[in-house]
Amino acid sequence: MKAFKATGTFLMGKDIQPFSKEVAAKDKNEAEELVYSIMGSKHNVKRFRIDIEKLVPIKDDEITDQVIAYKIKEAK
Repeated sequence: MKAFKATGTFLMGKDIQPFSKEVAAKDKNEAEELVYSIMGSKHNVKRFRIDIEKLVPIKDDEITDQVIAYKIKEAK
């Protein structure tokens, strides 16, 4: 399992909101699906309103979300 950081924007009403989200996933495709799922669930936003501009793998020492750090540590 790897850690990924997604950055982008989503449309909330008439406003464009920036976001940055860390996720733990097997590969880049799964990470992208997780970001869509989490952002849609949390903000009630459809997938086509979410624009993931950057999705990059991050190293273990760069992880800021403690839950993601724990998941990565447990998977090893």
